[in-house]
Amino acid sequence: MDPPRLIIVLGFLFIAALVLDALGRRVHVPRVTLLILLGALFGPPALNLLPDAFSEADETFTAVALTMVAFLLGGSLERSTLAAHGREILLISLAVVLASLIVVAGVLAAFGMPLVAALALAGISAATDPAATRDVIRQAGRAGRFETNLLGIVAIDDAWGLIAFTVVLTLAGVLAGQDTSSALLHGLWEMGGGALLGLVVGLPAAYLTGRLKPGEPSLLEALAIVLICAGAALVFEVSYLLAGMVSGVLVVNLAKHHDYPFHEIERIEWPFVLVFFVIAGASLEVAYLSEIGFIGVLYVLARMAARLIGGWGGARLAGLSGREGVLTGMALTPQAGVAIGMALLASARFPEYAAEIMAITIASTIVFEVVGPVLAQVALARSQAGEAPTLPETETPR
Repeated sequence: MDPPRLIIVLGFLFIAALVLDALGRRVHVPRVTLLILLGALFGPPALNLLPDAFSEADETFTAVALTMVAFLLGGSLERSTLAAHGREILLISLAVVLASLIVVAGVLAAFGMPLVAALALAGISAATDPAATRDVIRQAGRAGRFETNLLGIVAIDDAWGLIAFTVVLTLAGVLAGQDTSSALLHGLWEMGGGALLGLVVGLPAAYLTGRLKPGEPSLLEALAIVLICAGAALVFEVSYLLAGMVSGVLVVNLAKHHDYPFHEIERIEWPFVLVFFVIAGASLEVAYLSEIGFIGVLYVLARMAARLIGGWGGARLAGLSGREGVLTGMALTPQAGVAIGMALLASARFPEYAAEIMAITIASTIVFEVVGPVLAQVALARSQAGEAPTLPETETPR
């Protein structure tokens, strides 16, 4: 590790982020996509100029950055928001996850992939990248009903995704003739432990923070919540996404003495998220793109179709226009670290399919992380402009 070089590189990355932010606004490209491409350019995929400390700290940066994002997303689930939009958020998020499982597994199996591998990839496809979607919304600077629903969906989408992945992996194990108890217990521990950790951190935080500085937690208090959640989640091997989200939900709904409970986190979130996306870009194995093959292209297309179908179906069930549901599905295209973690677990359970599962997941992650934020930006713009995508559907009155 070379600390001076790391510090200098961080300084230049922060400057580059400012330039890319300005460039993204001019050319209408999400800064998330630009940061990932920046990481790929200066990381091992291209010039390899980043210090080794970046890759060594990958897990730490990822946990802290995504716990911050999850904490803020949990803060978007206020009681008033849930009362007004809870049914829409629940139905659309569930529909998107179920569509991902059914469409991806069905398409891959229909084209000859073994059912066990198809089910594992279908479970992986349910995961999203909450950091990318949230940042595109933040960059757009709008806060209408569409954005509110989208933030709520992103907040609970990975919770449903973890549940779905656990169930599907257990089913795949049954088909493969394996003992599924260990996988089931691992999945239950990851979800239940994450929620329990969020309760343990969030309940006291809701009542104790914001006392020193009336109405608003101090920077140290806000950082303490996030760091304890992220660190404890890594120690106990539970979901830091669920831990952060549950903590955020508890603080925003129980801390009656707070006026701006998440203000300090919002101030410091961006440097952590910036490093996270640069690391994501630097860790991309571009060589996997050549190995994805026909079945990998099918996976990418099937997952994108499932997002649109699930968004459309969930919106119709919730009494919203099909057009709005399709746009929501477009905005849920990004996929990142959670999917890689799922792929590693699936590969360990089914080593005979490990190479194919990892190649398809990593290659598709490259595609979804670069293209996904752009599709999310298009969806936000069309939700405001009233442009419907060219998909056959019938509008329903609201």
